[in-house]
Amino acid sequence: MAERLRIGTLGAARITPPALLRPARKLAEVEVVAVAARDEARARRFASKHDIPRVLPSYEALIADPEIDAIYNPLPNGLHCEWTIKALEAGKHVLCEKPLASNAQEARRMAEAAERSGRILAEAFHWRYHPLAARMRELVEAGELGRVRRVEVSTCVPLPLPGDIRYRLDLAGGATMDIGCYAVNIARFLAGAEPEVVTAEARLSSPRVDRWMRAELAFPDGVSGRVTCALFSAQLLKIQAVVEGESGRMQVFNPLAPGIYHRLRVSNSSGVRRERVPGGMTYEYQLEAFAKWVLEGIPMPSDAEDGIRNMQVIDAIYEKSGLGMRGLGS
Repeated sequence: MAERLRIGTLGAARITPPALLRPARKLAEVEVVAVAARDEARARRFASKHDIPRVLPSYEALIADPEIDAIYNPLPNGLHCEWTIKALEAGKHVLCEKPLASNAQEARRMAEAAERSGRILAEAFHWRYHPLAARMRELVEAGELGRVRRVEVSTCVPLPLPGDIRYRLDLAGGATMDIGCYAVNIARFLAGAEPEVVTAEARLSSPRVDRWMRAELAFPDGVSGRVTCALFSAQLLKIQAVVEGESGRMQVFNPLAPGIYHRLRVSNSSGVRRERVPGGMTYEYQLEAFAKWVLEGIPMPSDAEDGIRNMQVIDAIYEKSGLGMRGLGS
């Protein structure tokens, strides 16, 4: 078994330095060894800036390189399926940025490719690996809130950049795909179950591209839910998860990047309690977990099957909103 995980990154995306490069410098078992971009000059500038030792001339060359064990895929949503499957078929493990695919059908194809190749496919839901996530679930399961009745998650951020790839339908863009996939993931995690999408309403930046979305959910055992997300709306910034129980309430501010700052508040018959959960940056925990899965066989919770389930909810939200799911000739 290899002692180090050698990773190559597809493209020179803005997310790559915080999500991969800086965490890798802190992990002895991980090394980022190469980059490839459609524009080789851009790849060379990126490599020089971030001390990546090798630049390969194409995505194909990167995934075929025998000195690379795993691929980080931060490409636009609409390219996740194609290049993840190619990497898996080339014998590479893949850490794919969220959302896993354009839709659940693509996610299933990616999971099948991972199964056939015997390689690992993980979805980069970094929030899941901070100790705050475990603490939130622990408080729900410990009964401090009583029987859970409702889960609400909001992920609203100000990104009014209409020319950005997040707003491009052909690349599977939209608020629900970008920031909303977090809200869906957190709601499923806190409810511990898969929801039915009851209703969904959207506000658009362009035809079929949502800048704001709200969906009402129905979980088993009478638990209701709501997810709200936005890239541009009157609610400029709201990143919060709330669980209402029969005898208590948990409110968490900033479950996405708790290493920067967060607040956790529990109120029940015993009074009000505020907690801070110690921990570092989410991306460091995520990369460490990915390395442990590859090198030691310890699975990650954000695996391909979980990615399929998350995409199924996202597909249903788009269908209920009348916008239609992403991909499939969009």
